[in-house]
Amino acid sequence: MSASQRILCNLSLSLPRSCFSSSKSVYFFFLRSSRSYLTLARSLRFPSSVSSSSSSVITPLDQRRGTWKQKPTTNITSSAMEDASSSTAEAISNRLSGLSIAENNGQSHASVPAVEFGIVQVANQGPMQGQKAMWKTRLYGTVSGATETGNASEAATSQKSTMSLSKIFKENLLENFTVEDSTYSLAEIRATFYPKFENEKSDQEVRARMIEVVSKGLATLEASNFLYSVSLKHSGSLFMYAGHKGGAYAKNSFGNIYTAVGVFVLGRMFREAWGAEALKKQAEFNGFLEENRICISMELVTAVLGDHGQRPREDYAVVTAVSELGNGKPKFYSTPEIIAFCRKWRLPTNHVWLFSTRKSATSFFAAYDALCEEGTATSVCRALDEIADISVPGSKDHVKVQGEILEGLVARIVSHESSKHIEEVLRDFPPPPIEGADLDLGPSLREICAANRSDEKQQIKALLQSVGSSFCPDYLDWFGIETGDTHSKNADRSVLTKFLQAHPADFSTAKLQEMILLMRERRFPAAFKCYHNFHKIDSVSKDKLFYKMVIHVHSDSTFRRYQKEMRHKPGLWPLYRGFFVDINLFKANKEKAAEIAKNNSMGGISSGNGGLPGKGDLADDDANLMIKLKFLTYKIRTFLIRNGLSTLFKDGPAAYKAYYLRQMKIWGTSPGKQRQLSKMLDEWAVYIRRKHGNRQLSSSVYLSEAEPFLEQYGRRSPENQALIGSAGNLVSAEEFLAIVERGRDEEGDLETERQVPPSARPSVKDAVQKDEGLIVFFPGIPGCAKSALCKELLNAPGGLGDDRPVHSLMGDLVKGKYWAKVADERRKKPYSILLADKNAPNEEVWRQIESMCRSTRASAVPVVPDSKGTDTNPFSLDALAVFMFRVLQRGNLDKNSPNAGYVLLMFYHLYDGKSREEFERELVERFGSLIKMPLLKDDRSPLPDGVKSVLEEGINLYKLHTNRHGRLESTKGSYAKEWAKWEKQLRDTLDSNADYIGSVQVPFESAVKQVLEQLRLVARGEHETLSTEKRKSGAIVFAAVSLPVTEIQSLLKNLSGKDPNIELFFKDKDMEHCLRKAHVTLAHKRSHGVPAVASYGPFLHQKVPVELTAFLFTDKMAALEAQLGSVDGEKIVSRNEWPHVTIWTGEGVPPKEANTLPQLHSEGKATLIKINPPATISGTIEFY
Repeated sequence: MSASQRILCNLSLSLPRSCFSSSKSVYFFFLRSSRSYLTLARSLRFPSSVSSSSSSVITPLDQRRGTWKQKPTTNITSSAMEDASSSTAEAISNRLSGLSIAENNGQSHASVPAVEFGIVQVANQGPMQGQKAMWKTRLYGTVSGATETGNASEAATSQKSTMSLSKIFKENLLENFTVEDSTYSLAEIRATFYPKFENEKSDQEVRARMIEVVSKGLATLEASNFLYSVSLKHSGSLFMYAGHKGGAYAKNSFGNIYTAVGVFVLGRMFREAWGAEALKKQAEFNGFLEENRICISMELVTAVLGDHGQRPREDYAVVTAVSELGNGKPKFYSTPEIIAFCRKWRLPTNHVWLFSTRKSATSFFAAYDALCEEGTATSVCRALDEIADISVPGSKDHVKVQGEILEGLVARIVSHESSKHIEEVLRDFPPPPIEGADLDLGPSLREICAANRSDEKQQIKALLQSVGSSFCPDYLDWFGIETGDTHSKNADRSVLTKFLQAHPADFSTAKLQEMILLMRERRFPAAFKCYHNFHKIDSVSKDKLFYKMVIHVHSDSTFRRYQKEMRHKPGLWPLYRGFFVDINLFKANKEKAAEIAKNNSMGGISSGNGGLPGKGDLADDDANLMIKLKFLTYKIRTFLIRNGLSTLFKDGPAAYKAYYLRQMKIWGTSPGKQRQLSKMLDEWAVYIRRKHGNRQLSSSVYLSEAEPFLEQYGRRSPENQALIGSAGNLVSAEEFLAIVERGRDEEGDLETERQVPPSARPSVKDAVQKDEGLIVFFPGIPGCAKSALCKELLNAPGGLGDDRPVHSLMGDLVKGKYWAKVADERRKKPYSILLADKNAPNEEVWRQIESMCRSTRASAVPVVPDSKGTDTNPFSLDALAVFMFRVLQRGNLDKNSPNAGYVLLMFYHLYDGKSREEFERELVERFGSLIKMPLLKDDRSPLPDGVKSVLEEGINLYKLHTNRHGRLESTKGSYAKEWAKWEKQLRDTLDSNADYIGSVQVPFESAVKQVLEQLRLVARGEHETLSTEKRKSGAIVFAAVSLPVTEIQSLLKNLSGKDPNIELFFKDKDMEHCLRKAHVTLAHKRSHGVPAVASYGPFLHQKVPVELTAFLFTDKMAALEAQLGSVDGEKIVSRNEWPHVTIWTGEGVPPKEANTLPQLHSEGKATLIKINPPATISGTIEFY
């Protein structure tokens, strides 16, 4: 039985037992793969054209036995949740079967009615002999006149509007919809992408664990050539499509220019792939997605939606995920299934490599490390093709459609069976033909956008009209019922409240409610925005309401924090990226309620494997292992040039230099590349500022300036060309750039997430220089003892250990803006040490301090109270209790203040959303060092329940207050009485626990002593900077066996004592000074290629014996001849013709010239002295 029969059940209704064999071995891959190969056919419902029955579903009875049965299609859904009619699909298929595309001047001469394809008239008349088949367009993608399809769509919309809006708004249906015992909610996921797995470990730890899993035969490493990355906003845009009724979605939005572009590109790809059969296949495809509730996710790569790393040559999309939404948790296809699915429907696939052994997996990481600073699409693909166990080229050639600038690679764990299954898929699903290549497909995306430049709405309408009714039967998601604004009727916030209060109608709804409740309880930064579902407008009644919900995660840290919750609560559903849910609120009569209760009592849907492909026998942590690897040639353009524009134009070249140096240090860029990039970026800053003055270059078209600059810069030398990767052949985008409404970011988010590029000082120096000043500041909370600490530091004998004067500026005594006063003091006393005695609680203040450091030649060091913190705050409740107790015992922001507790909570929440790890990492990355002030004893007893309870009550009250009143004082507003009651309760509780709070604190004298010691180390430049880098600096250049220098020097002394010629040679040479390192080169990427260097990855850090058999020298150089031993029984072979250890070269002689010594000896120009017996020295295999 072929893989095609096992993967796509619409090709066969039976499957072999072998599909369900329980293999214990697993591999390492790009997209996760399920344990059993047959995951595609779970609960698939097929359109009539491919199914033998419209009333049954082909589903697995027992996957372990591989047997099957038919079951009814009834599901636990509200009557208003209509499924697509299989009879409709059959009618469409019958109507479209046999149609061909011909040019007929817009007239139909067929016996069946003509079928519209957007603005293309189609009949079943074939092209005349010798005539080229064409897609007939009438208005060339403009909207100056209405097409028949456009009129039909608008007419349908208008007809619905006559009976709709008054139902919702005039009758106040939502407001009058009360939640009672008979109220139920039904939620169905409509579109979603993979969960975002955040690696909490360093890259090196993740790599090591991946290699270990592969080495044990548990998994395969899959690397995918990403034209774009899952990382946010840097190459393409996430586009999801769930069928012409299911809808089109961007990452956090729908019904905008991004989804309109996506629908157009998808429709055009069908025409290119299927040619004359496109209409029929589009109908079948949409029917298949609707019937089986499938969502496909794609990376949408276009030149009309703004610049990323390189402006693409073509507009296209590549399928990255396929998920069955079903009536439960989404089930994601494995990689073989995605390839089979895409080849069946002729959709573009990505380039995938499989690495199923330890040797190939370690070689993969070594290859990346060798290419990370200069890799382009051609060099990367060529190297991975050579070292991978399996390579599956994408249907879209990256170089041809995108260009040479490659964003990066993603590697993740998948099941071992993927290797076998992908071979079967490649055999059973050969690359499909492109039947529309010779057709005139009508106006392109760029032509349509260029012809419709008045506003975003005009461009959307032109694109939707051009794509046709198969992919866009109406415009409801874009324009709603009315002809006014997009999403003109956002639903009230009470939709979410009533959804959570209502009884769940099924298991899926209960799990979604659980997810949302937890996120709100933990105050995760996310929005749950609801919109009226206009597709269901005719089904709305006072007892039945329909909405669409967008779950918009605002911060990547939310995914990481949610992952921690999942570890504590394994039953939680994953938090997905691109998360859209259809909601139905309804009242159930007794019979319906009893039916729902009966169905729910039968048990929930099996939690399965979390919906993720490829878990198999892997533990959850291993199944979630994923690593994203980007290339410097891409990061130069996006991070250093594009993202630095704001800093360059706002703060000037010095701030820009600080910004890009900081970025390069975080990445671990090699010193050589840092020097090259600094030279180029400084030149770029002068060039673009001279050309644009103070008018900032738009980031959406930055390549219009950056690409010509990079091209001419690269032409100057091969070194420059290698630095930039590739440049030239710029595609001009200004005339066809899509129009995006203000207030949305480039991926169509419903609200812009404000991101200000950090203008950090360069942190390349870890020591504070004596010819500059020092600012000591305190990212803390009132009560952290900063003023008392500053007083002790001022009075400390000997100051901070050097001759710079120390002075303090107390915030409570400064009138006006405190940090402006600090800047004035810095200018007056540029070489002093200033203690900034004021809380510095957020990034806005940190940026001011960074600016002061740049403008007044100073360094800065943060002093923070030591605390373990929580998942959402760098300070624990224990620390908060101590701070509050201290404040209430003193006399300024004191116990007599009616809202002292509220003020402390306000400061506490200024840090909200950052874990302790994130808090410390950001400070270190900005300022290069961090000093911790001891606060709590390690052996303390737990926080008393009463104290914990009053603090949690205050946090909840603060949240209610700020949600309603913002920053209004607590003594005002609707919660004033509650605040007064809580403030008294806080004082009483802390007073009653005063002995406990006093006993758990580290003595102040001890804390001062530790801080003083650390500050003196910083002042002397001896403080060890905390490392935030994820891997060693720079790219791999060569592999070698590193030998201990002391043993080599000892051998040379021994040889000198035995042979007068050797003694004479070394007589005038200071070998202890000259010989600092010794190695035997195994392979060099310039001479032998990246795969050759990467092939030594499996032996990294392993010991290997090296026999030194001869000493060769001339008056210009000397070397030891070497013979390499074995590692674990495998002989280590150098790619050099003559393995050797270079001992010495004369002035101006490069070490590589030592390779010529054997040839010189054969010519009588070099001396060779045998070492008998050979000396054996053990070394380790390393990358350099």
